[in-house]
Amino acid sequence: MAVVKADGYGHGLERVARALEGADAFGVAALSDADRLRAAGLSQPIVLLSGFDEADDLPQLRRLGVETVVHHISQVEMLEQAGDGDPIRCWLKVDTGMHRLGFAPEQVHQAHARLSAAASVADGIVLMNHFASSDEFDPASPGSRQTREQQRAFAAAIEGLAGARSLANSAAVLGWPDAHADWIRPGGLLYGISAVDGRNGEDFGLRPAMTLSTRLIAVNAVRKGERIGYAATWQCPEDMLIGVAAIGYGDGYPRAAPSGTPVRVAGHDTQVIGRVSMDLMTIDLRGIPQAKVGDPVVLWGPELPVERIAQVSGTIGYELTCSITRRVRFVES
Repeated sequence: MAVVKADGYGHGLERVARALEGADAFGVAALSDADRLRAAGLSQPIVLLSGFDEADDLPQLRRLGVETVVHHISQVEMLEQAGDGDPIRCWLKVDTGMHRLGFAPEQVHQAHARLSAAASVADGIVLMNHFASSDEFDPASPGSRQTREQQRAFAAAIEGLAGARSLANSAAVLGWPDAHADWIRPGGLLYGISAVDGRNGEDFGLRPAMTLSTRLIAVNAVRKGERIGYAATWQCPEDMLIGVAAIGYGDGYPRAAPSGTPVRVAGHDTQVIGRVSMDLMTIDLRGIPQAKVGDPVVLWGPELPVERIAQVSGTIGYELTCSITRRVRFVES
């Protein structure tokens, strides 16, 4: 299953779906995304990963032929009371320790029995789980121990139940082959982004699908001691050239990126200086005296992993790509 939540992790839902047209299924977080995928011509199964919210969603599930995760007794009750129509395939979620969504292990058999008896539910209920710490691979780490505990809890909770199994998210696809089961659910790794803290996608043989770039719109000579940007957070240590790039947090680049965050100007490594503003950022051009207006500026991409920007900004690569705003122009290549 190709997970394409959050507008394909910020890459554009329809664009991603075309690139992944060979996927066996697609996972979405909202019915509106399922509608967009069907409108784009996709015929594969689509799974609503957070499940439906109210009974009025059921006709939409049927119209679009969308499968749904069931994680709460209220959803079981709505399915039991649903009117006539095509049966809906369900994915029964077990809470094995993450404590977001899912039935407690002792509730799983009863929930499964009620779903199986409901006329609105299709045969072949899938059994699923979500790992909390599968990005830790060291067998001695607390996260690794938690993943093993979740595997054991899942196996015990579903003992005796028939149906396909789905456990592995992106991190588990990379590091927990014994959890691959019948359905894997890769998300960020499809876009070349690492799911493991401190590692880049390229460490796992992945290639980033996104390059975020802009151009210099000004090159200014600034004297030693002058301060740069809002709140004057960066002071020039010498007479130097400052580049101004046409990008900022209004485009999705993180405002939290501190001075020293890496960027590339015309193929040269350098750094952000001063505070990132809504539409602009300032860049250290020492060492790039030939820099000029119009030169390309790469914020992340194959030569500058998004994970590096995320790490210094106190977040993860997924958040950065998902934050790209509508005013950014996409070019496919």
